[in-house]
Amino acid sequence: MIFNKEMETLSRQDMEAVQLERLQSTVKRAYERVAFHRNSFDQAGVGPDDIKSLDDLRSLPFMKKTDLRENYPFNLFAVDMKDVVRIHGSSGTKGKPTVVGYTKKDIENWADIVARAICSAGGQPGDVFHNAYGYGLFTGGLGIHYGIEHLGAIAVPVSGGNTSRQITLIQDFQPRGLAGTPSYILNIVEEMKKMGINPRETSIKYGIFGAEPWSEEMRKQLEEELDIKAVDIYGLSEVMGPGVSIECHEAQDGLHIAEDHFLAEIIDPNTGEVLPYGEEGELVFTSLTKEAFPVIRYRTGDIASLNPQPCKCGRTTMRMSRIKGRVDDMLIIRGVNVFPTEIESVLLTFKQLAPHYQVVIERDGALDRFEVHCELTSEYAKTLAEQDITASQSALVKEICHMIKNTLGVSVVLRVLAPNSLLRSEGKAIRIVDNRNKPQAI
Repeated sequence: MIFNKEMETLSRQDMEAVQLERLQSTVKRAYERVAFHRNSFDQAGVGPDDIKSLDDLRSLPFMKKTDLRENYPFNLFAVDMKDVVRIHGSSGTKGKPTVVGYTKKDIENWADIVARAICSAGGQPGDVFHNAYGYGLFTGGLGIHYGIEHLGAIAVPVSGGNTSRQITLIQDFQPRGLAGTPSYILNIVEEMKKMGINPRETSIKYGIFGAEPWSEEMRKQLEEELDIKAVDIYGLSEVMGPGVSIECHEAQDGLHIAEDHFLAEIIDPNTGEVLPYGEEGELVFTSLTKEAFPVIRYRTGDIASLNPQPCKCGRTTMRMSRIKGRVDDMLIIRGVNVFPTEIESVLLTFKQLAPHYQVVIERDGALDRFEVHCELTSEYAKTLAEQDITASQSALVKEICHMIKNTLGVSVVLRVLAPNSLLRSEGKAIRIVDNRNKPQAI
């Protein structure tokens, strides 16, 4: 099983025929069974019978995360609760959590989608696969887990955290595949080095990383540190979970969308206008096969672009670019739009810096002050101890600030910290710390 040739090598015309049939069925199901969709369609003056072509998708209203919270917990389900076999949800840190449901068929489809994704990354039946994504309401752990088993590989459901135990299991079980957030995997690498273990000498051959935006520079570091192929996987619970799209190990040039299950658009985040292929905007997904929780034109908030050209791996499925960032995470620094991944790209070009950083926003009178906090590597910190520390650090800070200014067009306050100063992630890294609304000390 290399990949699903029936679906992943269809011509564009044949794929669009499959998508249209499934879109019509999904829209009809959503309209008939979910009051929210029926009301929003009626307000837009459109109904299921109006979907004659894929272009007609543009006439349908968008869904947003606030719609999920306002219909908490189960009002967006399109099946009776007796037909739901699993529930996932978000952490709810910004209010009510988003809740999604799955039927038995949804779970089977999801497992197949993720198995295809693991194949794209270089996975094979019989692989031992170390799954360091968190298990629970978060879709990452169980989503990858069922795909591993469906592929015929061997799942090690280690979840996140307890890093020393993770390393022991990697040494003892000899996995070929690895999955987790890139920031946490780098924590494992860091801990291996402290234990005197060479991360390049493990059994791991490929890694599937996601759940947070990460840069090409981060990929290079992961591949160099672990001597692996590192591919990006994308998904979000509202649409399904991990596996909505993934890079192939042959090209690592855009993420192949499981187009027989998900229809993608790129829109202008301000106007909602659909943008042509190649242009960057907000990613929107419509589910085509989900039974329990169909989503129609769901605005993900993620920034990407689409490429319909076939890939050298043989797949003809639409590819999306790697996520540049989220609309909510875009920083406006003195009139310039900047995403944390763009700052990451600059920082990781400096071998003196560890791959851990945060953008800290402080209130400075009536203005916002943006600080970038990063760390020295342990190796470089040792060399500084033998030199003029102040002069060496000042020169490094000056060089980094100069590159950020030249590359991104903004000036920031840079704070280079000692090794291990920043809080380590056991899941998604916290890249932006906004202190503007914190009470000020008297």
